[in-house]
Amino acid sequence: QEAVLDADVIMGLRIQLERMQKALFPSISEYARFFAIDQKAVALAKPDAIIMHPGPCNHGVEMPTLVYDSPQSVINEQVTNGVAVRMAILYLLVSRRNN
Repeated sequence: QEAVLDADVIMGLRIQLERMQKALFPSISEYARFFAIDQKAVALAKPDAIIMHPGPCNHGVEMPTLVYDSPQSVINEQVTNGVAVRMAILYLLVSRRNN
């Protein structure tokens, strides 16, 4: 709760379930209970705070679908723009290398 109090941005991170052979937490439900970005967490942030997540999101684990689809969420835009940003970075790196 302290981490999101008056926050401008709430940034979620993806749990890589496929890599959880040696789990760092006992269960997915426990993770969701303690760390999910839920409506209560969003209510603690500034009223105009945005919600971000690099995607793909494990709905119901990292955040409920209600938060993911909320007007404050810029997740789909973030994911869409991420492709263009990575392409631009690669272009700049290749251009610099060829010069």
